[in-house]
Amino acid sequence: MPDCPGISKCYVVDGDYPGDLFESYSTATEGFPGTPIDDESLGTSMLYSSGTTDRPKGIIRPLPENKPSEQLPIFSFLSHLWHYRENMVYLSPAPLYHSAPQAAVGLTLRVGGTVVIMEHFDAENYLEYIALYKVIHSQLVPTMFSRLLKLPEIMRIEANLASLEVAILAAAPCPVKVKEQMIAWWGPIIHEYYGATEGLGFTACNSEESLAHKGTVGKVLLGEMSILDADGSPSAAGEPGEIWFKTATEFSYFNNTEKTSEATSADGSMTTVGDIGYLDDDGYLYPTDRSTFMIISGGVNIYPQETKDLLITHPKIADAAVFGVPNEDFGEEVKAVIQLMEGIEKSESLVMELMAYCAENLSPQKCPRSIDFDDALPRLPTGKLYKRILKDRYWPDSKNKIL
Repeated sequence: MPDCPGISKCYVVDGDYPGDLFESYSTATEGFPGTPIDDESLGTSMLYSSGTTDRPKGIIRPLPENKPSEQLPIFSFLSHLWHYRENMVYLSPAPLYHSAPQAAVGLTLRVGGTVVIMEHFDAENYLEYIALYKVIHSQLVPTMFSRLLKLPEIMRIEANLASLEVAILAAAPCPVKVKEQMIAWWGPIIHEYYGATEGLGFTACNSEESLAHKGTVGKVLLGEMSILDADGSPSAAGEPGEIWFKTATEFSYFNNTEKTSEATSADGSMTTVGDIGYLDDDGYLYPTDRSTFMIISGGVNIYPQETKDLLITHPKIADAAVFGVPNEDFGEEVKAVIQLMEGIEKSESLVMELMAYCAENLSPQKCPRSIDFDDALPRLPTGKLYKRILKDRYWPDSKNKIL
C-alpha cells in the first residue's frame, strides 16, 4: 500500500483480499472470548482537524473512564439539546470522518434512530431524500444552505419538508442573509452552534435568537470563554479578539508539540484554535474570521469573511473565496476568486458589476482590488473551503503566511 506505508495489517469483514497485508476479521478474532473484559471502557476517536489552513492535526485527549453502556456526558448534552429520540430519521450530507456528522450519526444510532447517508452533497437530491425518507433531523454547513437557496424557485416551493423538525448548522460562519432566508423557507427549526474538533467549548443559538442577534452563533453553554486582544488583555464588548477557552480537558496535537504550544496560553490555562470574534452586551458570540486568514494591507487588519459573505449572496455567484495577495506598496491586497452560477459567462462587465456591488455594501478597505474566476473552488468534502490551495497560486515560492 504505497500511499500508506505505515499500515502493516488490514482486517476484512465479509470479503477476501489477496496478499499478506489482508486477513479475515472473523478468523483473526475467533480465538478471543465473546464476553466483555473486566476493565472494558468506552474509548473515543482520535479525530483530525480539517486542514483548511495547514496539514490536518491529530487531536489527542485523555481516554474517558466510561463503560461502553454509559454515553459520554457531552453526547448526552447534545442529545437533549437537539431532541434526539427513538425512531428518528437523520440525514447526513457530510462525510463521516468529520467530527460533527460522526457524532450525529452515533447519537442517532444510540437512541434507536435511522441514518441516511449521502455519498456526496447535491442540493436537489438532498430535498428529495427529506421527502422520501421522512427525515426528521439533519446537519449542514453554510455552503450547503447557499446551494439550496440557489435551486430554481419552483423546486424550492414544491419541496416536501413536512417531516423536518431540526436542522443543525455549523463548521463556518453563515452569512446573515443566507440564514434569514433559510429560516423564512424552513421555519424556526434551524439551530447553530460554534465549537471545534479540539472540544474547547461550545456555544449555541436557536432561530429566534439568530433573528434577534444577527450574525451570532449563540451564548456559551459549555466551557469558559474569553476574547483577548493581541496583548492578551480582554477585549471590550463589540471589539474583536482571539477566542480562548479555559482548558476543561487536556488535549494535544499528535506528534506536533509546536502547534500544541501555539494553541495554549503561556500559563497553560487556556486554549484556542485561532478564531477571531467578539461578544455583544448580552453575551452572544459573533465569529468574524480565522486569525490565519487576516489580511494586513497598509497596516490595516482586514478579515475577509464579511466580503465573502456578501459575494455569496449575489445571484450570479455560486461560490466565493476572499483572501490576501501580494501588493508591492501595501504588503497585501484583497483578492476575490469567484465560481459563477451555471450559464453565467465571465466578463469584464461582470467584474465591474461585482466591484460595484461590494462598494455599495462594504467599506473601501474590505472591497476586492481584483476578481478572478474559477470553474470550481477547492472545497473539502465537509464543505469547508480549502483556501490554502487558492492562495498558493498567488504567493510566489510558497511564501504564504498562512502555511
